[in-house]
Amino acid sequence: MPKSQFINKLGPKDEVLSPFLVKHIATAEGKDGKSYLNIILADKSGELEARKWHGADLIIGQIRSGDVVIVGGKMNQFQGRMQLIVADMSKLNESQFDREDYIQKAGSAPEKMFQELVSIVETLEEVYIKDLLLSVLHDPEIARRLKVWQAGKSIHHAYQSGLLEHILSCTKLAVILSPHYKVNRSYVVAGCVLHDICKIYELTEGPVVEYTEEGKLVGHLVKGLEVVDEHAFRIKNFPYNIKLHLKHILLSHHGEYEYGSPKIPSTSEAYLVHLIDLMDSKMSSLEQVKKNDNSSGHWSGFVKHMDRIVYKSELPSFTNYVLDGDKPQSTEAKAPAPAPASKSNSKEPKSTFGNLLKDFKVED
Repeated sequence: MPKSQFINKLGPKDEVLSPFLVKHIATAEGKDGKSYLNIILADKSGELEARKWHGADLIIGQIRSGDVVIVGGKMNQFQGRMQLIVADMSKLNESQFDREDYIQKAGSAPEKMFQELVSIVETLEEVYIKDLLLSVLHDPEIARRLKVWQAGKSIHHAYQSGLLEHILSCTKLAVILSPHYKVNRSYVVAGCVLHDICKIYELTEGPVVEYTEEGKLVGHLVKGLEVVDEHAFRIKNFPYNIKLHLKHILLSHHGEYEYGSPKIPSTSEAYLVHLIDLMDSKMSSLEQVKKNDNSSGHWSGFVKHMDRIVYKSELPSFTNYVLDGDKPQSTEAKAPAPAPASKSNSKEPKSTFGNLLKDFKVED
């Protein structure tokens, strides 16, 4: 079935009949004691919350995460967020859809990003650190996974090749910021290359990503130390104190104990790696909100994991002075014009308060 409706183009009150990837599906209980379905749908343009208020028990055993389903329903806005109210949904067979329509990808080709990362590593002055990083990056299985893995399940560069995109972005920042703060560039680059690389063992391959047994039992911070030990062992006379400081950078890159960091940064290089990682992940989250949010106007709906709404348009920009009597003209993006009312809507009488509330549902 060809896909014609994509999530980033859906607006309030739109009628929907389209296939979507199910990223999450579970039953929940409303305040009235009745069960409903809490669903996260996705396609290559983004993700969408969905609710099915009736018939949850009939569907929950038939549809699982990772299935592609045909969904019929209507868009709704609830507490500033877009939701799809599902009327019907049924599973599609693999022959009925193109899997590429449901895979979100990084903005650049993975091979190009990988080669750019290797090129930066090859410029490092510290010979042992350079050799260690090249040994890691040229490990066939690490390289294969790095080119396709996500950096997180749902928020942090959570799309195909997102982990490589994040690592490359951090490494570029390391090259720029290290001389500014007069710290050892080789250590900061190494921290940026290695800090999240073991998410290739912590997470499964997409599009529906879960934690592996190794991810649940060990995690990418500790696994990173194992990778450093393994590849340092292959390099003759690898200095113990270099390995010690690299391990500290990896163990402390979450920055604070309450964020799951076994150690807090105690060197300038370790602290800079933490700040670069934090900055890149937060800026990427903002860009994903601006890209995927389908609320009308300048502002996004409420973004729960960021605890805020986000201004989506470009900021005002003037390249010439405004003269007296002239109307100011800036490059600020205009808010999208509201969609014209359909013929059927134009004939309807004005809504009463009762009509406005007739489809209203209370979320747990």
